[in-house]
Order: sequence, then structure tokens, then C-alpha cells
Amino acid sequence: MPRPTQLQSTLLPGARELLAAHARGLPQRDDLCGAFCGALALSAAGFHERGGEPLDQDAVAVAAGSIVSGARDPDTLPEGETGRRDYRLQIPTIEDSDVSGTTASGVLDAIPELSDGLLATIPYSGPWTTDTLSGLFDLAAACEQPVTLVANLATHHLWGGRPSPVQLLDHLYDGSEEGPPPDWDVGHFVGILARTSGPVGSLYAVADTYPALGNHGVHLQPEGRLAAAIDRRDKPAGGVIVVCSHEEAGRIRDGAASLGLQEGIWDNGTVTEAPDG
Repeated sequence: MPRPTQLQSTLLPGARELLAAHARGLPQRDDLCGAFCGALALSAAGFHERGGEPLDQDAVAVAAGSIVSGARDPDTLPEGETGRRDYRLQIPTIEDSDVSGTTASGVLDAIPELSDGLLATIPYSGPWTTDTLSGLFDLAAACEQPVTLVANLATHHLWGGRPSPVQLLDHLYDGSEEGPPPDWDVGHFVGILARTSGPVGSLYAVADTYPALGNHGVHLQPEGRLAAAIDRRDKPAGGVIVVCSHEEAGRIRDGAASLGLQEGIWDNGTVTEAPDG
């Protein structure tokens, strides 16, 4: 009888804390996926409040300069979600839902501000391949302190959130890309928190922003699908923001440079300022 092949799973430091905050915070408020993920990164690193106020998605949205649409567009929600507009803080609005949301540069600036400068944010705009994604994950996994990978991606490249066990194993053992069709088609922010590697393929665990996606907002994505989603060649640009301690930022920068990753922010198509009136 052949010996069973082992699978290797790796959790990023701080992933358990991130998942606990994720379960408490779901779902995101309308247009605040980037702010939601920023709040997860803060929680993973132990930052829960500042000046007596919670460091939730609203706090990140204000610090990041988020803009919400004047009315909900049902086409921007995954099936089974009705949206959420119970904002705790006042956030500027804009009528055009195509340009509402949070910029990558807003998330980049908000997290150091809300952590009083104790957390570093490092943006990488690509190139995104399975090798660069894996290499960046390895750099993050080697951190001794909490680290979060916030990915700005295009959801239509992903598998749907509920693949069968056979589909998951077929990818890990054979590299099969056959999985459920994508759940929706938007530009989006998610958190990457773990990886399981098999003989041929790897699956990344993604913390999403709606409970209807995957298992209460957590789903597994094949490495090639996730890399293509972050690459976003057919939508405004995407990338990954590494949120880590300042002590470990230099090692990550050096390692990312050796992978050929370009440090720099990208324009995801969200406006940075609501028009007057």
C-alpha cells in the first residue's frame, strides 16, 4: 500500500487573532472592504482601540479617506448579501458607485496612523505570479511578530467560495484548476492568512468581507487563481500591502526585492475626494 502524501499548512503570525476579529466584524459596511481589511490587520497586531474609540472599519475608513456611494448598488454585492449601511462614523458620499470605496494609498496611510506609527505598511504592485506570491507569503510567514497580507484583487479570477473536497484535493495533488465559477465580479480587498501546499498545487486561505462567501467569509483559492486576481490585468491595478512591525520591514523589503517585486502603490480606480456639493 502506498504511503499517504503529507500536506503542509502554514498560518501567518497573528492569523488566529485576525480570524477572531473577522468573525466579530462581518459583514463589511457598503464600500468599506479596504477599511474592513485594514481593521483586521490592526486587530491581528493587537491594536483594538485608540483614544477610547474602537479601531473598527469605520475608524479606518475615516483615516483612509474612504468615500461611500449615495445609494446601494445591488450588482456590487455577492449573492445572499443585502448590504450594510449602519455607519458608526460620518463618511463622505458620492453618487457614482463605480468610484466609491477605499484607495490602496488610503489603507497604506491609515494603518500606521492608527497604530501611532508602530506598524509599517509596504505596498507591492507586482509582477504577480505563483512564484512571487509564494515568495512574499514565505517572507511574511518567517516573521516573529503579527503580519497581515492585504490583497487588492479582481474577484472574477477566483474560484467560487465553496469548492468540493474533491476539487481541493485535485488541485493539491494534480494541479487541477477545475473549481466552482466565481461568486461575483468586482474590485475588492481581502486578507490572506494561510497556505496549504500539496505535491503539485497550493491553496491560500482568504479572509473575505461577507459571510455568504465561503465558510462564513473564509475560502480557499488556488495559487494561480489568486495570483491572477491580484494581477488584475483586465481591471484597474491591484497589489498587496504587507502590514508588519517596523523591526521586520527591512527583511521583507530585501526579500521582496530579490523576488523582483516592485514596491509602490497602485491606482485601483477609487476616487480620493468626494466632489463638493
